[in-house]
Amino acid sequence: MTEKPKLSLFDFTMIVVSLVIGMGIFRTPANVAAASPTPFLFFASWIAGGLVALCGALTYAEIGSRFPVAGGYYKIFSYAYHPSIAFGVNCIILVSNAASLAGVALIGAEYITGVIFPNTKEIATTQIVIAVLSILIFYGVNLLGLKMSARAQNVLTIIKISMVLLLIAPLFFSTGPLTESQSNTQMADLNITEYLKAFGIGLVAASFTYGGYQQTINFGSEVHNARKNIPRGIFIGIFIIIALYLTINYAYCKVIGFEQLKNAKGIAAIMASHVFGEAAGNILSVFLFLSVLAYVNVLLMSNPRVMQAMSEDGILPASFKKRTSKTDVLFTSLSVFAAICCLIVFYAKTFDEILSFTIFLDCFGMVLSAATIFVLRKRTQHLDGTGIYKMRLYPLLPAIFILAYCFVAISILVDKPYTALTGLGILSAFIALYFVVKSLAKK
Repeated sequence: MTEKPKLSLFDFTMIVVSLVIGMGIFRTPANVAAASPTPFLFFASWIAGGLVALCGALTYAEIGSRFPVAGGYYKIFSYAYHPSIAFGVNCIILVSNAASLAGVALIGAEYITGVIFPNTKEIATTQIVIAVLSILIFYGVNLLGLKMSARAQNVLTIIKISMVLLLIAPLFFSTGPLTESQSNTQMADLNITEYLKAFGIGLVAASFTYGGYQQTINFGSEVHNARKNIPRGIFIGIFIIIALYLTINYAYCKVIGFEQLKNAKGIAAIMASHVFGEAAGNILSVFLFLSVLAYVNVLLMSNPRVMQAMSEDGILPASFKKRTSKTDVLFTSLSVFAAICCLIVFYAKTFDEILSFTIFLDCFGMVLSAATIFVLRKRTQHLDGTGIYKMRLYPLLPAIFILAYCFVAISILVDKPYTALTGLGILSAFIALYFVVKSLAKK
């Protein structure tokens, strides 16, 4: 019997980078700037987001090293808490990930629509169609198997990193922002409560842009030498991401101007056209759309494995864990997740409608999954000294990460209570559904 193909350290690192760098970095800086009264608070949000991401990365690296199983983001909840929590949280995470994928696909459609259909009047409809087609194309790629989707991921991730580096290039060519805005960037006359609220709203958008690395533990046993390569891949990936994010945000403020950034649309195209001309802006928009596909592909790779884990626990039908004989693909899980993504594209229609809802749902998963490290440390003490990764500054790092996401959730609750209450209602409904399903199974 031949061994199933596994992900190398390079494959896994590219997955980490792609799970985090979606298209958010080409859109959310405008959201963070709009929420920030001063450039100081703008950069504070990005620096804080990076530090929180680093704490989270170290936490998930140890979780993945101690518990390397496929569909780990589901199984860790069941192992540390209760299957009902695992089911409820992972259902909302699946919805959140589908919403995130839909949002990123719509951002890509925003960039490519003006290039392909410059005179169209039905802009919103065209963007929806392009976003759905993006999902369907890489649904087809993932049907060809793990190695094929991993190869596609490596190529698309390299394109994506190249795009970020290209957007940093205007720093070396620009003579200053499009218009001067220094007079509007004095320290605003805000009290501490308003300042914290503004920081919290900025951190919501920054958290969306930094999030995603926690899903890497879904690949677990499908990574070669998982106990060592999972933490290594997460370390390398998160440092690449933080460096790129801080540099590109400095470039945005330097080239576009802080006040102009607040209302900017298509900031990546603005960056390129400001230095290289309008034609270069159109070319960049095409490559940005290609980099969108990396995020679409990696979420289609990751999330069906959560459904597989649910099926193995008897929560979802057995068909969700079955793989095709030739390509070893989770056909039912992949198909259902792709269908959910397409439906959300039609339902939400714009990126801004998706952002707060996605982050609020993610907060539950982030807080509860990171907290499992406290349980794992006790239950897997026998693994200490066997070569697994063990973070330093424990329990400070996971505590910082958990408190940060609690702060983000509270910020959304204060700013958009309807969105937050909707998320709480969905979580409660899924937990209740678990007990209904179990009760029917017993009968």
